[in-house]
Parts: sequence; structure tokens; C-alpha cells
Amino acid sequence: MTFFKTPAILAFSGVLFLSACTDPGQFNGNSNLSKTQQGALVGAGAGALAGALSRGDGNRDQGALIGAVVGGAVGAGIGYNLDQQEADLRRDIGNDNVRITNTGDRLIVSLPQDLLFATDSAAVRPDLQNDLFTVAGSLQEYPASTIQVIGHTDSDGDAAYNQQLSERRANSVGDILINAGVPSSRLQTFGRGESQPVASNLSAAGKAQNRRVEIVILPNSA
Repeated sequence: MTFFKTPAILAFSGVLFLSACTDPGQFNGNSNLSKTQQGALVGAGAGALAGALSRGDGNRDQGALIGAVVGGAVGAGIGYNLDQQEADLRRDIGNDNVRITNTGDRLIVSLPQDLLFATDSAAVRPDLQNDLFTVAGSLQEYPASTIQVIGHTDSDGDAAYNQQLSERRANSVGDILINAGVPSSRLQTFGRGESQPVASNLSAAGKAQNRRVEIVILPNSA
């Protein structure tokens, strides 16, 4: 069991530590690390672990080192692209109500449903479609990613109805992105209903935050 005394276990510990450090709740603007640097660190840790585990000749230390170098380069590239795409989106979307979150391994564009839809409707308001066209343009400019469109509701009303409404709204947003040129093969739509609140449903302000559609941009590692 000497494996647990080698750098491979240190790499595994590094992955856990660095993943915790790159949680969006930890990096709230006070971190000195850019998302590019965070991506490089996490990629290096993950690569070191994968490299160590893949060595069949017993030389796990060398495998960990090679994996760290390769993983770090891949992670840095992903982090840099996310930084660039985030900056472009913030520049081009002229709506302060659209929230953009860069977690280091993905971008989350959160659009309040109260802006996109009328009550109980799954039809996107025409005046809000320009924001989605901007997102679609960005997705085409940065094609190496998978996109998830996820609908959420508050807890008012029947849970089954909320689930269906969230699915229909996610599909509506997804259809606009596809019609604007985003390949359907890159896009998945989901409804989460009221199951994933980001605020308390006990207040009107909290409910408004929970009614949202999220466009999650997941970079491809290959």
C-alpha cells in the first residue's frame, strides 16, 4: 500500500482542495487567482491523479508529473476561453438583470423568468429575444462547448405544473438559440421545476430569484 505515500495521493488531495477553492461561493471577487489560473491548477491536480493511476509500470510519480503538465495546460486553456467569453458577454448584453457567473469550469447565464415570460406563459417576450440572440452569437463564436438550458420556478402552485412549465420555458429558450444558429447537437434542455431554489420561497424577492432560466456553457475538454 505504498501507493498512498506517493505524489498520486497528494495529487488527489490537491484536486479536492483546489476544487473547493474554485467554488463560486469561495471566489467572490476577492481572489487573486484568475479563472485561467484556477483552471490550470485544477487541471494540473486532476491530470496528476489521472497520470498516476494510468501508469501500469509502477512509475506513478512520473505519470503524475506528466499528467500534471498536460492537465494544467488544458485547464489553463479552458479557463482563458471562459474569461474571454465572459468578458464578451458582459460587453454585449445590455441588460443589468441578466446575471453571468464564471465558476472556473463553466459559465452560467441566468435570465429572470419574469423578464422573459408573462405569467404562466412559455412564449419568450419579443423584446427580450435580443439578449438570447447575443448569447447565441457568443456560443457560435466559442464553439467548443456544450450548452444546457435549464428552467426553474418558485414553489407557488402545483409542483407537477411547475415542472412542466419549467420544461416548456427551457425548450422555448433552446428553440430561439437553435433558430439563431446554435447547432442542436450542442444543446440540451431541462426543467427543474421548483426543486433547485437559489433563494427562499418565503418572500416575494426570493421567489423572483427562483423563477429563472439558466444557460450553462460547459467547455469541451478535448
